[in-house]
Amino acid sequence: MKYYIGIDIGSTCAKTIVMDENKRILHRILQPTGWSSVDTAEAIREHLDTLGTPCSEAFVVATGYGRISVPYADKCVTEITCHGKGASHIYNENDLVIIDIGGQDTKIIKVEDGMISDFIMNDKCSAGTGRFLEIMANTLSLRPEELCELASHGGNTSISSMCTVFAESEVISLIGRGEPRENIAYAVVDSIVKKVVSQASRLQISRSKVCLTGGLCDFPYLRESLSQALGADVVTAKDGRYAGAIGAALSAFSLK
Repeated sequence: MKYYIGIDIGSTCAKTIVMDENKRILHRILQPTGWSSVDTAEAIREHLDTLGTPCSEAFVVATGYGRISVPYADKCVTEITCHGKGASHIYNENDLVIIDIGGQDTKIIKVEDGMISDFIMNDKCSAGTGRFLEIMANTLSLRPEELCELASHGGNTSISSMCTVFAESEVISLIGRGEPRENIAYAVVDSIVKKVVSQASRLQISRSKVCLTGGLCDFPYLRESLSQALGADVVTAKDGRYAGAIGAALSAFSLK
């Protein structure tokens, strides 16, 4: 049997999907990227060997931040293409808008008739990304998921700066003046939502299905806040964070 493997090496996490010839997902692998994408790629190869799905018996497509660091990949494909293909497959939709909040960038991708028609990518600043959330959570001595849960109980506080460095200074000032932690958490999530909505305003999404992918898709309050701010129901799925890897695995079928 031939396997079809998609490897999405992001800036913080690497996701791997193994499909059989019927496009059924056999394995999902999630691991930190670490400091070296090359080492991560080798660790993935070794893991695939232990699972009985070696790369030597597969078509492999790599995507993401570290895609060029996968020497055994048969092809590299951009994350925009893979996220579009993967999300369309997950939701069985040919028309949708994808919001992917990654570790170092945020991508908003519009898919029409199964093809990517437009996209916007914030890759110049960490504001509105997973890294921004991680830094703010560390400042509050919380894990990112704890911050998002706590934010659902807060309100009436805002962070004016869109720069991560200055925003962190604002958070420290809020802590210093005794602002309740839930209110600060609310302000952090609200800042991320406003950044994403600002990006999305450049695309026509009013009549499109909107889905959230990436590592933050498992945070209910963030999804709810995005839904309210966008005026559209933002949906997620259990495989949402694997959208890029799924798209890469699907792209591997063109290699057979």
